[in-house]
Amino acid sequence: MNSKRGQWLTLAGWLGLLVPPAWADGIERDGIGAIPIGRGGNNVASFDNGVIIYDNPAGMANVPGQGLVEVGADGLFTDLHYSSPLNDHASSRQTPWALPFFSFIQRSEDGRFAYGIGLFAPAGFGSDWKIDSPLVGLQRYKSIGAQIDILPALAYRITDRLSIGGNVGPGITYAQLTGPFVVQTGALQGTPTLIDLHATGVTAAWSVGLQYLVDERTTLGLCYIAQTRYNLHGDAQVEVEKIAFLPVSIYSRFNADVDVTFPRSLSGGIVHAFGEQRQHLAMLQLMWFDWANAFHNIGLRLTNSSNSLVPLLAGPSIQDRFPLNWSDTLSVRLGYEYYLDPDQVLRCGF
Repeated sequence: MNSKRGQWLTLAGWLGLLVPPAWADGIERDGIGAIPIGRGGNNVASFDNGVIIYDNPAGMANVPGQGLVEVGADGLFTDLHYSSPLNDHASSRQTPWALPFFSFIQRSEDGRFAYGIGLFAPAGFGSDWKIDSPLVGLQRYKSIGAQIDILPALAYRITDRLSIGGNVGPGITYAQLTGPFVVQTGALQGTPTLIDLHATGVTAAWSVGLQYLVDERTTLGLCYIAQTRYNLHGDAQVEVEKIAFLPVSIYSRFNADVDVTFPRSLSGGIVHAFGEQRQHLAMLQLMWFDWANAFHNIGLRLTNSSNSLVPLLAGPSIQDRFPLNWSDTLSVRLGYEYYLDPDQVLRCGF
């Protein structure tokens, strides 16, 4: 059996959503909340919403008034299709996703300091396929993953024009992978299995940024978001399909470890207001994602089998690394706002 071929079939089913389309940033969302999303994801040089805790914490020092509180949710709908010589046209089950967020910002009385906390879901993936495989026939391939950051943040206005800020807090990731898996190590190398894996991990997430008020009409912003490396822990149920020297399938539970890395990013942007009342705002933001280092591969380890026969056949652990080999991306985000009055705004972006 060609184990390399089986590896790619497994990867295609699980991570089909992870192929980066030309107009997006892979599994990273283009924006969080109605305000940034409405202007094409532009937010690094803005300070009119609570999502700046994530996009650029330096903006907290510039929010109007004494602070703000935001609670909301974004709706995500996917439309995914897959084709191969065995699958002329396979469509993923369409499942809507609700992505909540929360932010609280408070400024000091003199306006020099600002502090806050936010909860955001900046990245994730999800797909649910029925795909025909030459190794295991028609099977369900399901993948769900989400990253949630809980970020206390602090900002300081160094001068009337320049502010800096940062955040640090726990990043939490959950992953579920269901579908065919081909063993890549040990005596069972090349053997098809069916796996149902659930795992969760926690690590530190942080970012630093700055904002500079050029004048009353123009603001510049810059923010660096650090890479987050997760070692997810959980369990997996695995059924080994019938093989030549065994007349029945083998079932086992395992302890599971999955290594996943979300990319670091660097974004810079500008907001310029024009018009007699400064009612027009034009925005530009450039954003670089370091996918080459983050999504080089995904590691998987299965240990502590509940079936005593499995270690005799495959060794004490089953290990694999799925190659991804993504390339870095550079996004250009354009946005525009028109204030009909102080309480009514029209937005568009790309």
